[in-house]
Amino acid sequence: MRYRAVFHIAVLLFALQAAAQSTLDNTLSAIAKNNKTLAGSKQEWEARKLEFNTGLTPPNPTVEYDYLFSNPVSAGNQTVFTISQAFDFPTAYSRKKRLADEQVKQADFYLTSARQDILLEAKTACIQLVYQNKRHTQLTKRLADAEKMVQNFQVRLDKGDGNILDYNKANLQLIELKRDYHNTVSQINQLNYTLTELNGGNEIVFKDTLYPMIPAIPAFEELEKAYEESDPNRKILEQQKVVAQSNLSVSRSMTLPKIEVGYHYQGILGQTYNGIHTGVSIPLWENKNVIQQRKAEVTAAELDIDAHVNEHFFHIKHLYEEYTNQKNMMEAYEAAKIDTSSRNRVLLNKAFALGEISATEYFMETSYFYTALNSFLETEKEYHEAVAMLLKYQL
Repeated sequence: MRYRAVFHIAVLLFALQAAAQSTLDNTLSAIAKNNKTLAGSKQEWEARKLEFNTGLTPPNPTVEYDYLFSNPVSAGNQTVFTISQAFDFPTAYSRKKRLADEQVKQADFYLTSARQDILLEAKTACIQLVYQNKRHTQLTKRLADAEKMVQNFQVRLDKGDGNILDYNKANLQLIELKRDYHNTVSQINQLNYTLTELNGGNEIVFKDTLYPMIPAIPAFEELEKAYEESDPNRKILEQQKVVAQSNLSVSRSMTLPKIEVGYHYQGILGQTYNGIHTGVSIPLWENKNVIQQRKAEVTAAELDIDAHVNEHFFHIKHLYEEYTNQKNMMEAYEAAKIDTSSRNRVLLNKAFALGEISATEYFMETSYFYTALNSFLETEKEYHEAVAMLLKYQL
């Protein structure tokens, strides 16, 4: 029977954690859909994509018309008409199109990065809400006990059987608990406001008191590799290098001669002349230093990648160290069964009611226990926050 009860409890806890995971997933899904910043960024990058694909065609054709009056009049007036079309060197157009395609890819990585930042903020707020909701539950029970304790001491004082020092201690503890309670309520409200703001103004009230299930965290080397492969910020930098290389290729094409072709008509003294109009630009100084500039941009992009890889490696190492430390602390607290708050609270209240411990001992024991319990709850929160940071690349 005992094993069956343990099994049923385990199944219930798993179901509750699965429900918590579902609530978190639904919250993040809603925010990804409704967040105003993401919607604005998406629209902005759509406009940028159109900008990237602008200017890939030849410039507009040119039409020129001249009517020249003669002096003396007997020389006859002259009419000149020209229509022409200028072209960059033929290779420029394919290279411009390639550049635009690479810039569009980079825009998608920027959107992914912005999405991950918003969802991590939302997930962190949900984790903090679980912590505050658990604190709220704990403080509600403690307030009830403290109010009952003050009432009991007041009754004793009224009967002449009480101790004013014990009453003052109980009353002071009640005041401190009320302060913590109201602060917790305020924190819950503010965090829910944050979620509502992230959800585009659509109200969210996150009431979970269970954290979502934590997947298996791989070893650092494996995690770091997976993080780097998925990191949109690294992809932005890598794509920036590709864009810089494409820009260099376009610039080289733009240093080649431009071509102009068209039709030319000229009429004077009853005679007309018409034929083909052609022209070629001489690339002397218009694009001076452009190639050197583009090469420098490629080098800068390569250095940015190297700097990011180095910085990001140690950033992930720091996060993994924090995760490992919090995990070890969690295991220590769980081994000490510090989270069995109801049982300890009931035992303390019973011992005091039976006169097995004094008021001073009661206050000391409750203070010691709840200090440890609050440390456990804070460590639990920080543990889940560390995991959320490590798994940001999955958002």
